[in-house]
Amino acid sequence: MSSTNPCVVGINLGHDGGAALITDTVMVAIGEERLNRTRYSPGWEASLLYCLRAAGLTLADVDLVAVSGIGRTTPTITDTGLAHLGIDRSRIVPVDHHLSHAYTAYCLSPYDTATVLVVDGGGNNNDTETYYAATPDGIDRLGGNPPTRPRAGGIGATYEAFTNWLGWHEQEAGKTMALASYGDPGLYLAPLFDVVDTHVHGRLTRTHAPGIADLSDRTGFDFGPPGRHGEHELSANAAAYVQDQTERALCALAEQTIASTGLPNLCFAGGVALNCVAADKLRRLDAVTGYFAPPAASDRGQALGCALYAWHRHTGDLPRRPLTSDYFGRDYTDTEIEQALHRDPRSGLVERRRRPFTWRRESDIARTAAQMIADGKILGWFQGGSELGPRALGARSILADPRTRDSADALNHRIKHREPFRPFAPAVLADHASTWFDLDVPSPFMLLAPPVRPDHADKIAGVVHVDGTARVQTVDPAPAPAYRALIEHFHQLTGVPVVLNTSFNDREPIVETPAHALATLQACNLDAACIGPYLVERS
Repeated sequence: MSSTNPCVVGINLGHDGGAALITDTVMVAIGEERLNRTRYSPGWEASLLYCLRAAGLTLADVDLVAVSGIGRTTPTITDTGLAHLGIDRSRIVPVDHHLSHAYTAYCLSPYDTATVLVVDGGGNNNDTETYYAATPDGIDRLGGNPPTRPRAGGIGATYEAFTNWLGWHEQEAGKTMALASYGDPGLYLAPLFDVVDTHVHGRLTRTHAPGIADLSDRTGFDFGPPGRHGEHELSANAAAYVQDQTERALCALAEQTIASTGLPNLCFAGGVALNCVAADKLRRLDAVTGYFAPPAASDRGQALGCALYAWHRHTGDLPRRPLTSDYFGRDYTDTEIEQALHRDPRSGLVERRRRPFTWRRESDIARTAAQMIADGKILGWFQGGSELGPRALGARSILADPRTRDSADALNHRIKHREPFRPFAPAVLADHASTWFDLDVPSPFMLLAPPVRPDHADKIAGVVHVDGTARVQTVDPAPAPAYRALIEHFHQLTGVPVVLNTSFNDREPIVETPAHALATLQACNLDAACIGPYLVERS
């Protein structure tokens, strides 16, 4: 394009690959897994094409492409694989992995000045914890973990190792966090981390499950047998131990880094920022004035961070685009939805399990859906552009009645096939949030887990975790008017301003297209799906 109408692209080469595109008027991004239907997938080609089509642009319009990856060094221009698309080398720039996270944390936040803390399983140059001072003049790295300390000693790598020991993929740390509430962290007395000034020194010397086996040998701690998926009595205690120690280390690190920068607003990114239990403790620290984490805090946000960096590099202006929603995907027209409903091959429909269904256009899909949920139905909810992060926030959601455990149990057994110890999330009308939850700040991205008010807990039993907390999403009308309207109608019907919200998928990536939504409806035991203005019911 031109300097007066710039267009930049970001690409992530690592796991959770994807692409993002930014212009003056457009900010679109998607993960490759949403398109190729393979969880945690690397790759960026389909994502890049998606972004270009959504913006109505071509590669010739792109001024700069910024690229990040994982590993000891940043990717070289040759590593990117962009040359075969005819992109000149002068239009490609590598970006440090943690710096990309820092750009999403600061540029999307509401703060002019902030301490930026990045904590993940590992970036480039052995980074696991880094911190920055961010102002309108730039994002300056001030420190991080000692480069000579093994990656295994980092907070994120340690959490991954325990997750792996318990029997899950290291990207499934949310399962460890959920299981932790059932255990006793006090059974293991030695600390997992020392935080000295702004440096973290963990006790693990090896990554993944072998690191936990080695720790057990050295300390005599019994974490139970490996690979039991939370089913052994000691598994919950191991999860509770790593969760408690992670919270302590993060709080100490946040206090130390804020003291170093002198900037009390905290912007947090990296995969560890998705730990909503720890995040709720961080934001309550006396040292923290304001708290923000981007909804795509993990590597799902790398491409977006790269695009924000590319904008800064190309224009000289540090982009400031405070987020009000995580809806970075494109909208789908009624014509595209009807193509899927008519089983038109152009929709991309691949039916894993072909079942008959009926569909009709509703004059008020939100009102219809609210009544069905109040009647005990479980619905897929597909509206507008998709979420970039891992949490479904009312664009690609499954919604149910939160008032009893019946909905949660039915979701686990009939549809999601999840571990029974994992909680479901409440989506609450923002102006009712503080009445139902111990929450005095917005939580639009489901990244905080505050306690549920005791006098309301039995009214929303389906979304209260065993420890009395809930991973809350506060819902305002502007970002998602139909979603907000649904919850308002449900409130009028039941007196409860909350619905149970989980992601629209079943052991697969969250659905992206109308065809994905229809295929998932047929493959699992959802009662119906609301796809745009259309109600689709299994016959």
